[in-house]
Amino acid sequence: MTNWQYILVLGVAFSGLADSVVSAETPAPTGDATIVSPDAKVETLWVDKGFTEGACVDTDGIIYFSDINFSGGKGKIMAFDPATGKTTVFSSDSGQSNGLMIDQKGRMLAACGANNGKQCLARINKKGIPKCLVDKFEGKKFNAPNDLVIHPKGWVYFTDPRYVGFEPLELDHMSVFRYDPKDKTVQRVTTDIGKPNGVVVSPDGKTLYVAETDNGLSGLEKDPPKNPKRRMTLNTFPVKADGSLGKKKVLVDFGTKENGIDGMTVDQQGNIYAAVRAESRFGIVVFSPQGKELAYIPTPELPTNCTFGVGKDAATLYITAGSGLYRVPCKIPGFHPSLPLKK
Repeated sequence: MTNWQYILVLGVAFSGLADSVVSAETPAPTGDATIVSPDAKVETLWVDKGFTEGACVDTDGIIYFSDINFSGGKGKIMAFDPATGKTTVFSSDSGQSNGLMIDQKGRMLAACGANNGKQCLARINKKGIPKCLVDKFEGKKFNAPNDLVIHPKGWVYFTDPRYVGFEPLELDHMSVFRYDPKDKTVQRVTTDIGKPNGVVVSPDGKTLYVAETDNGLSGLEKDPPKNPKRRMTLNTFPVKADGSLGKKKVLVDFGTKENGIDGMTVDQQGNIYAAVRAESRFGIVVFSPQGKELAYIPTPELPTNCTFGVGKDAATLYITAGSGLYRVPCKIPGFHPSLPLKK
């Protein structure tokens, strides 16, 4: 069995493996009704044959998301306009973008992965063309940048795991990095996360949340172990004045049998909306900043990421899951660390 065949059979799809779980009828949300109504419906906006990821919003309300190609072809970035309901291609060659975010100057940043991707933190211009900002750490190529968040101070934190891709691994670790656009430097800010995935920052900028989504594999094994060592956790790190991180605290431990979190976002009260990919209970799980589960929003397929809209759409949660884009009305407006808040 080839490595790629093994990945498809394994079905542990964290930003790079095929989705196979589809719900025939999406159940109603549960939990705190001040977060999401039990009557709220998950609406399908767009579905194709790819693998959607990395939803973000611009100040004009347009929702951008990655459409990843795992057959060796070019990935795309799609644009959904809530005003018209139409979805169009923004970038026909995204460099295999995954996580996306708009910075304080209105420029799109992307975490571009492996598998014929650019393996870098990139800026996407208005024509949809990616250009790497940084692609190496200490002279070695990144593994496969996965997700990113822009701190209110402008720092870009991005995660660098590897789930799929044929390219050799040059780094001997999978870490969170911090890119400073002022001096164009990159620093490794974690040493105690085995395989980081989703990353978000608290509204006050004092806490970085990192999903550890360690399936125990690099995606390059010729003879993968049947029971790889796994670790699935949600972690917090205090953000220091210089942008470095303090001591890790495990906020939520999903154990070793179920899958954990892919991407995340936060609302203006600091609650965390996590795309949880546990096959027995997949969907968006809302956690308090202390790690208490507050609400659960089932999704039609295994979710990958989520973001809130802006303006009158500020409390609408947009979700990438499987091969589609979905949305559900929530009660608390989202927080966008690099965009001006719309009231």
